[in-house]
Amino acid sequence: MLGLMQDWPLLVHKIIDHAALYHGDREIVSRSAEGPIVRTNYRETGRRARRVAHALDRAGFALGDRIATMAWNTARHIETWYGIAGIGGIYHTLNPRLFLDQLVYIANHAEDKALFFDTTFAKLVEQIAPKIPSIRLYVALTNRGHLPDIDVPNLVAYEDFIADARDDFAWKEFDEHTACGLCYTSGTTGNPKGVLYSHRSNVLHALIAGHADAQGVRNIDTILPVVPMFHANAWALAFAAPMAGAKLVMPGPKLDGASIYELLDTEQVTMTAAVPTVWLSLLQDLEKTGHTLPHLKRVLIGGSACPRSIIETFEKKYDVEVTHAWGMTEMSPLGTLGSLKAKLAGLPYEQQLDYKCKQGHPPFGVEMKIVDDDNRELPRDGKAFGRLKVRGPSIAKAYFRGEGVDAFDDEGWFDTGDVATVDPDGYMTITDRAKDVIKSGGEWISSIEIENIAVGHPAVAEAAVIGVPHPKWDERPLLIVVLKPGASAGKEDILGYLNGKIAKWWMPEEVVFVDEIPHTATGKIQKTALRERFGKHRLPTAAE
Repeated sequence: MLGLMQDWPLLVHKIIDHAALYHGDREIVSRSAEGPIVRTNYRETGRRARRVAHALDRAGFALGDRIATMAWNTARHIETWYGIAGIGGIYHTLNPRLFLDQLVYIANHAEDKALFFDTTFAKLVEQIAPKIPSIRLYVALTNRGHLPDIDVPNLVAYEDFIADARDDFAWKEFDEHTACGLCYTSGTTGNPKGVLYSHRSNVLHALIAGHADAQGVRNIDTILPVVPMFHANAWALAFAAPMAGAKLVMPGPKLDGASIYELLDTEQVTMTAAVPTVWLSLLQDLEKTGHTLPHLKRVLIGGSACPRSIIETFEKKYDVEVTHAWGMTEMSPLGTLGSLKAKLAGLPYEQQLDYKCKQGHPPFGVEMKIVDDDNRELPRDGKAFGRLKVRGPSIAKAYFRGEGVDAFDDEGWFDTGDVATVDPDGYMTITDRAKDVIKSGGEWISSIEIENIAVGHPAVAEAAVIGVPHPKWDERPLLIVVLKPGASAGKEDILGYLNGKIAKWWMPEEVVFVDEIPHTATGKIQKTALRERFGKHRLPTAAE
């Protein structure tokens, strides 16, 4: 017997309709690519999204067409997303921080039909346009007065493109499993792979993300998604915030500490989200200026492991609650969040901080387990660590065009490529990427844990650890350090700071000081580049 409930398809454009109807006057504030702050609201955004849909429809774009965007977080970008989704098109976010050849590969692999872009990327678009034959329309997200002078075919200003389109255009009808968004992995091993989100998965993920013990999004919040929309749906905030009717503050192209602080202060932001490097920049700016954060209540930190010192500074010095999160493009992206469970409320702060530094526990909708190399499930005791596998309704079951099949098993589990532990309370801790774990004397050393502790040294701005060959131990850890401007420290200072905080046999063999550590396009430490540079580094004990 089936239930007698309505079949209400979970379609993404229903989110902006809800926001426009029930939270119409809630603002979306954007720092535009042209510079000025621009204000709109959900009511107007809903209307303009329908105009985008109508303009695309009459231009001949249809169900399943991939429509690329290369843009910062702005209201125009949001309008474009919902408009594309409303005709059954697939928004495809291009990450402008990728190398040119990677962008060309991704756009050709996706067979993009159009590209909406911010004017800051005009020259980049001009470079890639001749190499992407499938794109037949270029829309600069600006007005005619700011239309860039570049040599690309069929170039039009966004405001002209939607000028006479209808704001009462009827959304197309299709199944909730219809593809909605396409985002490619960063391609740290091999070519980037496409993750194809459905309308259903995006809506379910927004519901999961908005949960009180996840992002905790409420109508009374003012949210600043510093994490770009080209990083896995801006961690669901492009959907979860309109769903709740929260005010959105979109940072546009200026992501430095001072610019972020300006928006946090002037717009009285209560919740924000970004990778650790952004918060390092903000905290350094706050330290220099003496500014405080009287309005900010919560910070979501993910993308890479967050150093303990960042969490402690936000919470102790600025009275801002930190939620440490973990996820992947393949997971839409949220997988775990580090909210404290009831049984931990009475613990001393330092012990609570131990839990906050973990990647967190999964919300409803995410299943996870750790397995050994023979795919046998390992105990959830916080000690055993193995390959982390996940599954759920907003987790990929395959990559676009059938690539990377080895990552998915017959039971629906996706192998994340991470090595992790899970404790009895469900808190998961990433010990390393499978390809980055250091294998020394038959045991594994977590590069991430050493990095996070090293960054706590008052002179250290950033740290990275890689394994380098050793004749006796197979590999030993090499610590690579960037010092803060004007700070000084030597090898013995850094190793002395680590002493007692990690196992003795984990202690790095050597400390190398550099001016800069390379990062991937998503802000993660680029360990492949570090291994190329330091992979043959001779350790002091190599001759023993």
